[in-house]
Amino acid sequence: MGKERGNPQHRWLSSANELVDDNTILIQRTLRSGQRVHYDGNIVIIGDINPGAEVVATGNIIVMGAVRGVVHAGASGNEKAMVLAFRLEPTQLRIAGHITRPPDEQSSKPEQPEVARIKNGVVTIEIFNGERQG
Repeated sequence: MGKERGNPQHRWLSSANELVDDNTILIQRTLRSGQRVHYDGNIVIIGDINPGAEVVATGNIIVMGAVRGVVHAGASGNEKAMVLAFRLEPTQLRIAGHITRPPDEQSSKPEQPEVARIKNGVVTIEIFNGERQG
């Protein structure tokens, strides 16, 4: 078990589990262009969100894959909602009433999970270190 504790993916999963509750759905597939998921609660996706797909949740969105489509966490106005993913490359990312788009120039992508959340009234994307903020 000692090796599992040092595994960054294991730590990420343990921390992500704290962000879900009984009002959470699990989707075990990649969402393709044209597919939409709307849920009043948290959404966990084991797969990717491809360009043209849309995911909207009133709570958190956790993606064990890449986000390349549209995601909207905190759709009911919850500014404490987060979007976590192994790779965040959305065409559009919204948290509550805040909207952001990716930069035009592509930067190097981290090899660790990323989290998008509201900080000081702005959507920020950072490496996810497992610490719950705000």
